[in-house]
Amino acid sequence: MIILSILCLLFSNAVTLRRDMSILFNRIAIIALAYCFLLDFASLSFINKGVGLHGGLLHLTNITQIFHIFVFIITMLILQLTSFYPRKVWVKEHSSLRHLLSYKFVYYRTKIINKMGEHLKIIEYPLILLFVVSGAIFLMSTNDLVSIFLSIELQSYGLYLLSTIYRNSELATTGGLIYFLLGGLSSCFILFGTSLLYANSGTTNMDGLYVITSISDGAMDSWYKPYYINFSLLIFSVGFLFKVSAAPFHFWSPDVYDAIPTIVTTFVANIAKISIFILFLEIVYFTSNYFCEYNWTFALLMSSLLSLIIGTVVGLTQFRIKRLLAYSTISHVGFLLLALSITSIESIQAFIFYLMQYSISNLNAFVILVTIGFSFYFYVTENKEHKELLDKNNSPIQLISQLKGYFYINPFLALSLAITIFSFAGIPPLLGFFAKQMVLSAALDSGYIFLTLIAVATSVIGGVYYLNVVKEIFFYKPEYKINPRLIDRKLSGHIYDKNDRLVQNLEFKYNNIVMSSPISITIASITLIILLFIFMNKEWLSMGTILVQILFNS
Repeated sequence: MIILSILCLLFSNAVTLRRDMSILFNRIAIIALAYCFLLDFASLSFINKGVGLHGGLLHLTNITQIFHIFVFIITMLILQLTSFYPRKVWVKEHSSLRHLLSYKFVYYRTKIINKMGEHLKIIEYPLILLFVVSGAIFLMSTNDLVSIFLSIELQSYGLYLLSTIYRNSELATTGGLIYFLLGGLSSCFILFGTSLLYANSGTTNMDGLYVITSISDGAMDSWYKPYYINFSLLIFSVGFLFKVSAAPFHFWSPDVYDAIPTIVTTFVANIAKISIFILFLEIVYFTSNYFCEYNWTFALLMSSLLSLIIGTVVGLTQFRIKRLLAYSTISHVGFLLLALSITSIESIQAFIFYLMQYSISNLNAFVILVTIGFSFYFYVTENKEHKELLDKNNSPIQLISQLKGYFYINPFLALSLAITIFSFAGIPPLLGFFAKQMVLSAALDSGYIFLTLIAVATSVIGGVYYLNVVKEIFFYKPEYKINPRLIDRKLSGHIYDKNDRLVQNLEFKYNNIVMSSPISITIASITLIILLFIFMNKEWLSMGTILVQILFNS
């Protein structure tokens, strides 16, 4: 279904001349993803222990299907940012259900709804997004070294293109080039690891590797050294640790996050990590009982330790919001790797839950940042530093200081951002607290006391930079003032009935301009999930338990 949608979009892109058609293509992409979602959801019931496809190149299990569905939902929510205009006019007297169904409200809207915004003129954006999603879906379902490499490259090339899609932005091009060059380097590690695995085992199929690594006696020692495949898997994993920006291979992510436009960062920060971690889950699970003195998963523990420390300590010095979120991501990747490398039932359950909750919270943080940028439409500032920011049109919010006093401008958005940030910090009873508690509990049960203490300490220290953002939002007066030219200006609109007859001429003021409904509903829904998880946790946790039981019993 995704490939069919990509072909249709390719043909329609080739014949269209109008750049403003992009908004329609984004909506078509959402419909295609919704159909894929329904397709996967319908087939959940009859796939139990797994189905092999295309001679073992791909395989479908309940875990991969659940995460297919999850990726579709996340991508649909991200596509909403470019599928609808960010602002609308809301007049109380004409906002009842009867008025909405019976009448049309027309106003001069190019500037008000940001019709000329650059993110609404890039016609290839949904097409590249679908390429990345198809790469991510294949990567989660892959069962062969060849299809792993093809899938990761399909996903990565789309992300490189996406990073540089704003052609006129020097910063975005720089960020995309950094991403491309270092992503190419990580692909070399993956290829090198793949070639070593093939040379050492004689098979590219992952099932063959799992069989070799599950032989537990010493009978093979005379003719086959157990560390051969261990070293190969270690080099193989380095390439993927690069891609998920785990320390010590993290150095590209703060620069790339900061340079590329915020709408693109929303996608880059989420989808790439979900697919790679699900692939990691299967490889780690099936090779964790390998007959060797030092298992290759020990490298994941080391990476987890470094990610926790670097993501927290370096994050304390950041004053740019997206760099801060990049270091926050590195810290959270540390928690994910800790849960992943333990491989007990509790830790895998914690891993699945943590990956889902972090992706949702991260998505909410970026969507709120984009929305705050749109909400500054009728505000001006005298702050010289804010005025001289590069690439302001594509990334309106770049510095933490730009959020100063935002609570007094839009209290609802400010509260939503604060709830998301508190969840990152692991404040109870929010979603992030339960995820961290599950990981730490699993680590303690498995005897990783030192790593648990480090994780607790870094969580506490990380709270400092999270609370700094909250302090800026709530404890200062804003530097923004409403544009004096808009204060007394009256804007006009017209109300028409279904037969296009003029019913009434209407005047409205700047404070009638609000955020559009799709973006508002998305932010409200995710914030409520983060806030009220304690009251609706049963289904989510039960799903994690069932998935882990299926994995451990298969």
